[in-house]
Amino acid sequence: MKKTLIIGATPNPSRYAYKAAQMLTRYQHEIVNVGVKTGEVAGVTIEKPGAIHDDIDTVTLYIGPAIQKDYHDYIIDTKPKRVIFNPGTENYELEKLLDQHGIEPVRACTLVMLSTGQY
Repeated sequence: MKKTLIIGATPNPSRYAYKAAQMLTRYQHEIVNVGVKTGEVAGVTIEKPGAIHDDIDTVTLYIGPAIQKDYHDYIIDTKPKRVIFNPGTENYELEKLLDQHGIEPVRACTLVMLSTGQY
C-alpha cells in the first residue's frame, strides 16, 4: 500500500480531494490530509502544512499552480517517490523542480488511477 499525502484536503464532500481521500482509504492506502480547512476526511484530521512526513510514497495535489509555490519546499522535503498532478493542477515549474530532486511527476487523476488499478 502507498501512503499518500493529499495536499488540498477538505471536508467538503463535493470536492475531488474529499473523494480521493475516501477512495484511497477504501483501497486501504494510508492517508495524510494537508490543507487550510479544518476538520477530517475519511477519519483522518486535516493538518496544516508544516510537519514533514518521512514515509510518504505519493503526494496527490488538489491545489492550483498559483498556490503550489508555497508548497514547493514542503513537497521536496517530504521526499515522496512521486507527485500526482490531478486535472487542473498541472505545473511545469514544479514538475521540473521535482525531476531535479529525483521525484517522479505524474499528470493523472488519482481517482481514475485507483479505479483502473494503475495506482
